[in-house]
Amino acid sequence: MSKYLTENKPKKIVCATREEWLAQRTGIGASEVGIILGVNRWTTPYQLWRRKKGIDAETPMNPSMIAGLMLEDAVSHFFELETGHKVIKASAGDIIYVHPEKDYLRVTPDRTYWVDENGVKNEENKGVLECKTSQMEIDKDSIPQQYYCQVQYQMGVMQKEHAALAWLTRGRDFGYTYIDFDPDFFAYMVEKVDEFWNRYIIGDEIPEAQTSDDVVTRYPTAASDKSIEVGEEMYSLYSELKEVRRQRLLLEKQEDGLVDKMKVACGDAEAMTYCGSTLATWKQGKDTSKFDKTLFAKEQPEMYAKYCTEVPGIRRFVLK
Repeated sequence: MSKYLTENKPKKIVCATREEWLAQRTGIGASEVGIILGVNRWTTPYQLWRRKKGIDAETPMNPSMIAGLMLEDAVSHFFELETGHKVIKASAGDIIYVHPEKDYLRVTPDRTYWVDENGVKNEENKGVLECKTSQMEIDKDSIPQQYYCQVQYQMGVMQKEHAALAWLTRGRDFGYTYIDFDPDFFAYMVEKVDEFWNRYIIGDEIPEAQTSDDVVTRYPTAASDKSIEVGEEMYSLYSELKEVRRQRLLLEKQEDGLVDKMKVACGDAEAMTYCGSTLATWKQGKDTSKFDKTLFAKEQPEMYAKYCTEVPGIRRFVLK
């Protein structure tokens, strides 16, 4: 047994309802560790902190998330057919495993399976199965970092040394790969989770903004008359952006000229073809109705004022 696995077993919480499972999701879960490590493309540590502190609500289930949850069983069946490993039926459901020494390390695996079909049916013979559905292709030799972190974290918390990542892409293409426990990487993740938990959740510090969305959320209004002095690195970035925008404007002018020439060539035709292939179309759109706000305000000022709502202005980034 690895030195990073302990003799103590993780605590197992079997939740009777989804609501009970949600209530037990305190701490940092496997899908969240990648956020702390900075490998999640959709969520930043600051956004995670806001959710953990109760400032923002948990992300509601969207159709893709619901589909992924419902298709876990299908992916597990594919895994059984392709590998011969038997998935443990009792492992399906809202089950939470809590690390034996750090109760804020909590995971809910999709399934577990028997690593050695001829071995003893005990905890040491169980592997973690993570099921994914995606529209993007997944390379078994270069799986997304977010997935790797998730599986390693699950193994470490559950005290397992073997796992498999299985996926169904575009609803029909199945793939899988085995992942062995990396104790050094798990130790690194725990170190980062410890820092995040103790510094930001317990210690009430606020994580630094990593995106402009983070900045706008934290500072919806700019401090009046406040400016910051920057160094050479930021000035170099400014210069690079100025050049990118200059080139973009030149390309936009070039594009407008080319489009105009093609429109002239179209005349009253709605399509342009070459050797039977359609190059472009210039069709008449459907007629639409548009509300004349200016006229309404002029002719019905009281009604207009009644239904007007003041909306905070947004922060505009203007390059000088």
